[in-house]
Amino acid sequence: MEYIDKTQPIREGEEFDLVKVEAFLKDSIPGLQGKLTVGQFPGGHSNLTYLLKMGDREMVFRRPPFGRKAKTAHDMGREYRIQKALKPFFPYCPEPLAYTEDESIIGCPFYVMERIRGIILRKDLPKGLTFTPAEARTLCEKLMDVYVELHAIRYNQVGLETFGKPEGYVKRQVGGWSERYRNARTDDAPDFEIVMAWLQETMPGESGTVSIIHNDYRFDNVVLDPHEPLKIIGVLDWEMATIGDPLMDLGGALAYWVDRDDPPNMQAIRMVPTNIDGMMTRKELTGRYAEKMGIPVAHIDFYYCFGLFRLAVIAQQIYYRFYHGQTKDERFKLMIFAVHVLEETARKVIAHSDL
Repeated sequence: MEYIDKTQPIREGEEFDLVKVEAFLKDSIPGLQGKLTVGQFPGGHSNLTYLLKMGDREMVFRRPPFGRKAKTAHDMGREYRIQKALKPFFPYCPEPLAYTEDESIIGCPFYVMERIRGIILRKDLPKGLTFTPAEARTLCEKLMDVYVELHAIRYNQVGLETFGKPEGYVKRQVGGWSERYRNARTDDAPDFEIVMAWLQETMPGESGTVSIIHNDYRFDNVVLDPHEPLKIIGVLDWEMATIGDPLMDLGGALAYWVDRDDPPNMQAIRMVPTNIDGMMTRKELTGRYAEKMGIPVAHIDFYYCFGLFRLAVIAQQIYYRFYHGQTKDERFKLMIFAVHVLEETARKVIAHSDL
């Protein structure tokens, strides 16, 4: 089936010791047989993701990127633990299989999880896959409904009481991401000072709701059933998940959502097919979320603007690694364009906001 994600040969400089990894897997996961073969998934800009095959078993291997990393980012153990805790309550999580902090194997911690085989939507729909406008809207509704399922889980009943610090979450996020941006800024990046000042000035208090938040929820982090493409069967990429205010999470999700009538510069950095006929708008998504969660969504300009800023920081951190020669991945070269577009978009939100 053409629209199932395919792997590629491992990118130069991102190889690892297959012999050591194979030995670790056979020691850690019962029943594995055969010789290990590896391919690399081409998507993603942060943690590196590989497909492992042994006999008829398919697994996904996750490791941190090479080069400079934010102090608290790319914690493989944390990513592994949240999936382990959530899996019994949120069936969309992949099944975690093994984790190690033994850096003698490949030089860093890593973990392995089951592969959820299905469709992952990238920038444009894959060849052979189409949605009618009605189907596209249904898919959006299901995307938000699964999101609400996650936010409705009581974190203190699934063993995640110490997974985050919900008190002061909004203030801490604005301050923390501002510091990260200043630390990662390169000479060709915008200063974002107007945006950071506005976020500080208009920051709302806590919404009163505390949830498990994914912090990177978008179409290319969900898996669709290959036999029933309107059905979501998996949610991937838990590296930034924590406990906090779900409206901050919503703002982050909206930042990835490019409406059909957004300007050309936003269309140019679109990562998922949110512009096809029938897809809900950011306003409609927000309304669906508020209705299903049963909470008011005030200050949406703040949350959306923060989401745009946070996305720019992530892009700038990735670009920093390329700028300083810490990675050879050519995809990262264009990240600086996205940073400029996101800064321009955030300033437009501020200019039109009533906050």
